[in-house]
Amino acid sequence: MKNAKTIRRKFVISVVAGSILSLGLVSQGASAATTGLPVYGDSGPTVVRLQEALISRGFTLKGGADGKFSKTTRYTLQTLQKVAGFKATGTLDERTAKFLGLIAPEQIDPNLLPTIGSSGSSVWSVQQALINNGVAIKGGADGVYGIATTVAIAKFQSAKSLPITKVVDSATAIALGLTPQVAVAKPVVVATAPVVAKVQAATAPVAVAPAAVTPAAVTGMLSIDTLPTRGQKGDAVRLVQEKLVANSIEVKGGVDGIFGAATAISLAAFQTARGLNVTSAVDMPTAIALGVLPDLATLGIPQIKVFPSQGRCSFVDSWQWERSGGRRHEGVDIMGPKGLALYAVLDGTITKMYGAESTLSGNALRLTTADGTYFFYAHLDSFAAGIAIGSVVRAGQIIGYMGSTGAAGSSHLHFEVHPLGGSAVSPYPVVKAVDACHITDVLPQS
Repeated sequence: MKNAKTIRRKFVISVVAGSILSLGLVSQGASAATTGLPVYGDSGPTVVRLQEALISRGFTLKGGADGKFSKTTRYTLQTLQKVAGFKATGTLDERTAKFLGLIAPEQIDPNLLPTIGSSGSSVWSVQQALINNGVAIKGGADGVYGIATTVAIAKFQSAKSLPITKVVDSATAIALGLTPQVAVAKPVVVATAPVVAKVQAATAPVAVAPAAVTPAAVTGMLSIDTLPTRGQKGDAVRLVQEKLVANSIEVKGGVDGIFGAATAISLAAFQTARGLNVTSAVDMPTAIALGVLPDLATLGIPQIKVFPSQGRCSFVDSWQWERSGGRRHEGVDIMGPKGLALYAVLDGTITKMYGAESTLSGNALRLTTADGTYFFYAHLDSFAAGIAIGSVVRAGQIIGYMGSTGAAGSSHLHFEVHPLGGSAVSPYPVVKAVDACHITDVLPQS
């Protein structure tokens, strides 16, 4: 059985990964939401819920969920608040209760549904409703609508057989129970126009149901997780075939929904025509070019100009894979031989550097762009000449060389992406969009 220290370490890591500090964006003031929250000395079902929430997050509670808000419960609550970066009062305030999932999501205005990049109570309500529906969100309900929330929404939509739009659309908000089911208003027959005017002025506006969305209108986009592969059959394949035909690429056998040799050949022809890497597969750059996947900007993911490593190399989507010590992988590992050139992915400044004595990262650096987004490079064999903290670099400039320093085990680049300086997001789609592992020549250096 894992001891409390190990479990707590896991929790700390998950807090950092989910940018719990961003909870400051959620309203912390007293509100009706805090009504009914247990206080020190209380007992009963509400205290049991609090205790169970604490235990489920890896904190030891002597005596278990006994339903008594005693000194033990207060101490454990205070410990959680310290770890999460909250004010450690030992009191169950609204911020802590929201973090623990003890406050029910509030109804939100159907005309003001939150969008990616927004923050606040409506975003928190969406996140908590997703969690209540069994959809986990990396970092929890933090009130910030980022990539983690986008991914969770897509999973919920898929589970509920809704159009996978990855946004909080009307159908999704209704399914989450955050907005009322919209009913079609029945026509009102009135005697005279003046009477109609008076009635309309005295009553609330009548909600009219949106027009029904046909399957053809909702299958125009896929998600990163639903890109079809060879041998697959179904609507996703059919959509790709339709897009190929629309781009004047013949698909032998027509749009049959079967990903076979004919579709692979057509994809290769499309990739050649667009100057893409010819993989004969529906990779991310191809999906974006076909229009079946939103571009990275729409998904709230940073776009880079240059692949971070010289080829030949390889990488897979290892985001959140388990690592030693209870850690989760926060980057992508680009595997290659020692000495491959490593490039600045965008124009920016070197803001941090770590030496080989760093047991985990080894030689590492942080490249920060003008908007605060930073990219973390780890396990470098060495830094490029002239690279130091404060160095201003341009996209494509060599900033170091691939190695195996720190806890690497084998030669590779560990690469992380932190939008706007926040928590890490999956870098796989970022690097996949500019995959250049096949390019072995070093980029020209001026």
